[in-house]
Amino acid sequence: MRLGYSLSYWGSAGLSPAEHLTLVREAERLGYHSVWAAETYGTDPASLMAWLAGQTTRIRLGTAILQMPARRPVAAAMTAATIDQISGGRFRLGLGFSGPQLVEGWHGLRFERPLAQARDYVAVVRMALARQPVRYQGATLTVPLPDSEGKEMALAVEPIQQPLPIYLATLGPQAVRLTGEIADGWLPLNFPPEHVAACRALLEEGAARAGRTLDGFDVAPMVMVLVEEDLELAFDMVRPMLALYLGGMGSRRHNFHNQLASRLGFADEAERMQQAFLAGRQGEAMAAMSDELVDAMTVCGPPSRIRERFAAYREAGVTTLIVGVVPPTLPLRMEQLRMIAEIAGSL
Repeated sequence: MRLGYSLSYWGSAGLSPAEHLTLVREAERLGYHSVWAAETYGTDPASLMAWLAGQTTRIRLGTAILQMPARRPVAAAMTAATIDQISGGRFRLGLGFSGPQLVEGWHGLRFERPLAQARDYVAVVRMALARQPVRYQGATLTVPLPDSEGKEMALAVEPIQQPLPIYLATLGPQAVRLTGEIADGWLPLNFPPEHVAACRALLEEGAARAGRTLDGFDVAPMVMVLVEEDLELAFDMVRPMLALYLGGMGSRRHNFHNQLASRLGFADEAERMQQAFLAGRQGEAMAAMSDELVDAMTVCGPPSRIRERFAAYREAGVTTLIVGVVPPTLPLRMEQLRMIAEIAGSL
């Protein structure tokens, strides 16, 4: 099982670009397989990966995720091919659909038929990255436009990797099944190892639809990790970010992270904390999360406990574990990266 390092939402941690770069270079030195950056309504992760391509030599560079509503599929393909070229073949294209709060509120698009849109989107991205003339007709997308002056075009720049890996960030059962069918990797967020293992059958079903197996498929969950002897302190340190996901990452009706907590057996408290968060009572929202919920959706505790959880992820079929580190200062984050690498190396 390889390690990835999540930059999460660039700028939200209060670190400077130089400090982030120091952390990425330390992750590379420690043997981390990949570094990943997220997108909401702030910094563009593709730009960050292009910048890091010139500042690193070995570590793979991934988006987790680029939002599909934010850019046309051929634009995503151009971005991926460009970063792959300038990085020497180190790019991973992680895609996701986000939710109605962002799709409708930020991009001004209707949140409709996300799975059908994802299927069409990935098909066109693959066609473009393969440098085929792009002609596609699907349930939500037709290229070129019929009865127009448009013509078929092929990507003018060639990615180094053939094929370039495409990942999907999905949470619900149907979406996970689709991931197994059309993607090269899966980026679930805040999944405990037991749930990763339970979802493997869905990935296999999807792969079977495409006439393939999961050989070479990258199961790459993203999870907050905190190595800390005081377990209660560790839980309190990860609560704010977890509360943001479960309470604020979505609308009252559509919060896929909150729905995941419900599927994990925490429906009542997930509902209480979401109501508190959306009412502006963040402290109450964090207090509503039990230690059991925090423990299920993060990896916290002393080294022996972290090692057990890492082993459980490996046994669940995880091939890349992408870790988000929590402490607010550069020295503490550097130390976390080192301890996490040490623990993973001891498995």
